[in-house]
Amino acid sequence: MSDHTGPGRPDHFGGGTKPAAGSVIWLLRLAVGVRGRLLTAVLLGSLASACGVALMATSAWLIARAAQHPPVLYLMVAIVAVRTFGLGRGVLRYAERLTSHDAAFRLLAGLRERLIAHLALIAPGGLQIWRRGDLLTRVGTDVDDVGDGYLRGLLPLAVSVVVGGGAVALTAAILPAAGLALAMALLLACVLAPLRSARHSARQETTIVDLRGRRGQLIGDLLDEMTDVTAGGLLGARLAQIDKLETHLRATSARSARTAGIASATAVLAMGAAVVSALLFGVPAVRSGHLAAVLLAVVVLTPLALTDTVQSVGVAAATLQRSAAAARRLADVLATPPVTTAPIHPKPLRHRTFGPTIALHDVSARWPGADHDAFTHLDLTLAPGKRVVILGPSGSGKSTLLAVLLGFLPISSGRITVDGVDLGQLDAADARTLFAWCDQQPYLFDSTLAENIRLARPTAQDAQIAGTLESAGAGDWLRSLPLGLATPVGEHGRAVSGGQRQRIALARAFLANRPIVLADEPTAHLDAPTADAITALLMKPDPQRCTVLVTHREQDADLGDEIVRLEPTRPAARPAAPKAVPAVSPSDQLTR
Repeated sequence: MSDHTGPGRPDHFGGGTKPAAGSVIWLLRLAVGVRGRLLTAVLLGSLASACGVALMATSAWLIARAAQHPPVLYLMVAIVAVRTFGLGRGVLRYAERLTSHDAAFRLLAGLRERLIAHLALIAPGGLQIWRRGDLLTRVGTDVDDVGDGYLRGLLPLAVSVVVGGGAVALTAAILPAAGLALAMALLLACVLAPLRSARHSARQETTIVDLRGRRGQLIGDLLDEMTDVTAGGLLGARLAQIDKLETHLRATSARSARTAGIASATAVLAMGAAVVSALLFGVPAVRSGHLAAVLLAVVVLTPLALTDTVQSVGVAAATLQRSAAAARRLADVLATPPVTTAPIHPKPLRHRTFGPTIALHDVSARWPGADHDAFTHLDLTLAPGKRVVILGPSGSGKSTLLAVLLGFLPISSGRITVDGVDLGQLDAADARTLFAWCDQQPYLFDSTLAENIRLARPTAQDAQIAGTLESAGAGDWLRSLPLGLATPVGEHGRAVSGGQRQRIALARAFLANRPIVLADEPTAHLDAPTADAITALLMKPDPQRCTVLVTHREQDADLGDEIVRLEPTRPAARPAAPKAVPAVSPSDQLTR
């Protein structure tokens, strides 16, 4: 779980454990674009609840008047009204549900789209603040909680205000004293009790949201590390940790439910008190002749029709607190600054016959939250045809350097230029065409061999894919497959070996046909002969391509034209004197 609070948090998310009133403000600000639908839902919900109140009042009048045995024609209007209000309540409630859920789903879709788009801007450097399970909880459950703030928070509050005010006006018009008693009961049920509930549930709801984030983090970590955890005999301890957290979550949820239950019970008691008050004021008024006997039933039974409406207000207070806590977690994500800022007037990438030259000038970089740079004062030139080997122990900044080149991580100081133009001034789409990426743990989708390689270039034909597999040293393996390129690789690539997985990754990099290939420990989990073969293919001289290999294997230095050795927490060593770079023929034109 993260306690990170980034600067520049949007105002509409609020902060702290404020009462429900503060939650209403940020929900209203967040609802830009769906406010019309929400207002329509409030109108329909108010009409549906008003039909319920009118049905109770009309039924009470009808029963009391019928007891006096008047001519049946005197009752026809009331009979039709009862049917109308009964049908109207169901139809209007259905329409309110359709409208409110449509508005909520539109808002949640937009919020999720905004979150995912921002995650793409801050990935992967900014994602180091959170774990994957916690991020999944934020994008999933926390966004749903924000939606509940409208469906189970704002909507019941607005409906209770409208319908409660109308019921008070109706009762006061018949018997002012009973109207005043009903107003006091509604004040207790819809204002005082929910405020008390909000004050007591604020910390509980915040804890619930945070615990769910921790639960997602623990479960995600366990699934990622299941093989190692099981082999190490740590599964029981991990499950016990999750069970302890679940116990805490259940206890906190029970306390929150108890608080909401007390608010609902208070609402019921308040409506009961309004009924008793109506009797106390109404019976003397009937005896004195100031109130018609048939209207006494209306005054007494009307508060009962409000019970469901006021009960939902107590739940709304807790829901708003949970929505506020979830929104604060979403604001933490949205407040994280992007890795790079798009230039106002981007410059196009200069097209050269043999690809660009990228130069790092006195560059330093660190990961978010780190107290020192991973590497410092690095000078490096990446030119077509050059092969660069990055060596150094774990923690020396080798992978950090690749993250900087890929645009995943901003630099702390220095400059990166592409043909003399600052990298940050280039169009982002052009900058992404500079690099191909070969990871030590390439992800394979549960699809065919061809589709997994075609990710690098969606328009590639099967012949091109087969050619890149041949270049990656997998030609014999491909020819041995009965289904060829249509062979499924299995879930997470379980149907292929580690060496085959890396050759697929290498084929992806070759198929992308980018001027610079970045490889991060591509042979880290392979046996020595396979590692040697893949490294040799990756570092094969190519006058059109620059290759940057991050490795811990000293023997790989023999394959490089330039060697950079990095040391932990120290300035990076200057590049070794480059070896001769193969001449480039004008006929070898780079195409991207």
